[in-house]
Amino acid sequence: MDVLLIGGSGNLINAMIDKCKKSGHRVYLLTGGSKEHFSYKRVFEKYNFAYENEIIKDIFKSISPDITIFMGAYDANFDWSKAREEIVRYTTGLMNILSAYSLMKKGRFVYFSSQEVYGEPHNKAILETETLSPQGFKAMALAQGEEICSNYRKAQGLDIMVLRLDHVYGVPDRKWREDNLCFRMCVEAIRTGHISANGRHVFSMLYLNDAVELAYKAIVAERPKEWCYHISSMDETDELQLAQLIRRKIGKEVVIIDNSVGENYKIVLDGRRYQEEYGQKIFINYEMGVERLVKYLERHSSSLEMMEDSDEKGYKKFTYFIRGILRKMFPFAENVLGFIPFFMLNNKAVGSQYFDRLDFYLLYVLLFAIVHGQQQAIFSAMLAVAGYFFGQMYERTGFDILLDYNTYVWIAQLFIVGMVVGYMKDKLKDIQKEDEEEIRYLKRKMDDISDINDSNIQMKQNFEQQVVNQRDSLGKIYELTSGLEHYAPEEVLFYAAKILSQLMDSRSVAVYVVANEEYARLFSATSPEARELGYSIKYSEMEEMLCELKEHRVYVNRTMQEGLPLMASAVYEQEQMWFILMLWDIPWQRMTLAEANRFMIVCALIRDAALRAEQYLRAVRSQRYVEGTDILNEDSFETLVKAFLDAKAQGLTECELLTIPIREVSHRNMADQLKSILRQTDYLGIQGEKELQILLPNTNKEGAEIVRKRLQTIGISVMEEGGFDAS
Repeated sequence: MDVLLIGGSGNLINAMIDKCKKSGHRVYLLTGGSKEHFSYKRVFEKYNFAYENEIIKDIFKSISPDITIFMGAYDANFDWSKAREEIVRYTTGLMNILSAYSLMKKGRFVYFSSQEVYGEPHNKAILETETLSPQGFKAMALAQGEEICSNYRKAQGLDIMVLRLDHVYGVPDRKWREDNLCFRMCVEAIRTGHISANGRHVFSMLYLNDAVELAYKAIVAERPKEWCYHISSMDETDELQLAQLIRRKIGKEVVIIDNSVGENYKIVLDGRRYQEEYGQKIFINYEMGVERLVKYLERHSSSLEMMEDSDEKGYKKFTYFIRGILRKMFPFAENVLGFIPFFMLNNKAVGSQYFDRLDFYLLYVLLFAIVHGQQQAIFSAMLAVAGYFFGQMYERTGFDILLDYNTYVWIAQLFIVGMVVGYMKDKLKDIQKEDEEEIRYLKRKMDDISDINDSNIQMKQNFEQQVVNQRDSLGKIYELTSGLEHYAPEEVLFYAAKILSQLMDSRSVAVYVVANEEYARLFSATSPEARELGYSIKYSEMEEMLCELKEHRVYVNRTMQEGLPLMASAVYEQEQMWFILMLWDIPWQRMTLAEANRFMIVCALIRDAALRAEQYLRAVRSQRYVEGTDILNEDSFETLVKAFLDAKAQGLTECELLTIPIREVSHRNMADQLKSILRQTDYLGIQGEKELQILLPNTNKEGAEIVRKRLQTIGISVMEEGGFDAS
């Protein structure tokens, strides 16, 4: 196949050239016409034209490539330190390339993007379907590039693929051409002896060779199922762990500076879509990759520009000291050397018919005042005075020169002109520096304003979405929560979790019923993730969450602390905490005050429905329980069991039933015997004339077996389903 690679020289494009050549493809290269003379791997044909050039169409027509790969995020032609200017050139160039490709109506176009298009932190791995949230001009350019590719694909039915690579790192082909976190941390460790790391920055990395191998499999696939893939190792780490690994591989004392401040920042791409379709094997893990990079940098440590620090001793410090002195002395040496030709010209001009009235010393002082400023103007004036006295000594004595009034007038003229011109030069230089500093300050302010504008646009889009889908309207909330009244009193809390999941657009919702001042028991949950705290929690130890709940406020886990929900709210009855509602998968951008207020409103409406159900059950207690006991009569217990089994079928809870033969024992005596074994949330009920059943909410078979063994220890036999006596 004919493969056209588009991009400036870099580690990734050189690795792609090697891979394509080894696979038997003919490789063409469009360099982008960069002014810098990079070295490229040997290719079949190379074209040095800018992406905006009209000749791109002729190049596509001439090559007619089967595969076109645009390096995108890894294109060395773009200097993203000047992102405002480059974003226009990047977008224009990509549009021209896609236009030429679309006219050809042949082959596949591959666009390399990166994790940078997701600028906002996420609490879990990012899927391909997640909305892009670029921050910064480079990320915006990459996201716009993806959008352009998507538009061409949809509008013209073209075979276009987007590959997002997750934190690619590797050993550079040439010195200092890498720009990634791992490379920067290794260079910092070798150069300065310390590493600054933020333990709250979580990410995953992919070694360059693995990235090329995985990308190639998708590029040459005959019929890919999707048009966008994440290529990621999915092996999470953070800056502190990476810094510790680098320290081990360097093998010398490296100080790790823990800069873990602020909120968690997690950007990890989810590569399961790629993995399921193509399979994935990572050959170079973090240990091997960091070791290779460290060894390379140590071999080339002499080429690093070593900065002055406390570890530098001996001749290095002396070298830097001498260089500093030479830089300061250079203008003086230049001044002395410049004085020599002016001294000779002044002596030659004495008695000349044409140059006798020309003052070369004054020109000399003016020259250095204009070039170097007031300091060098004074120094050059002093040299000029010395030269004047030396020249006059040929004809007059020194005493005569000192008594001559014209000598002092000339000296005053020389110093006044030199100092005034030098002062003006220094003033202009200061003004220029102030202007440059102001420009830098305004650029920083412009960047801040741009970030604020991006945030405002996102908020505006969120509000627009809320208005469009109307899921936030009070009418919609009341309509759904009022549906709880149609359920039986025993079912209200089960379906409260389901309705809360719909209203808060959260797949993982849990409802915990408070047992006492320390523990709460899981009543219902909508997903396995919502059950990750377990069936019973000691909420009194969750101090950060409990502090908010006691103040009747919504708890928002903005620090992404593990072991705590992303949002939680408590429902109270007469200042007594009744149950706790938890949300586990709210996106970061929705963890706002507006969402918290909406959560509070929904909880209040659910509380009203649950309270009405509880009041009803209390009112009919005498009709539901066997007199003088906590045992439900047969009809009430059957209704309760049916509610639990229906909820279990919908995945809202787990429950188990145990059957106990009563024989000659009275209900009251049996209830007293079971009181020490059962939990407050377990239910007792009559089943027939000779059997008593125990309903164990949120308990699996293993938990039921534990209860059965406890009952056997106090002499109570338990029958399995079907009436079989298991004892």
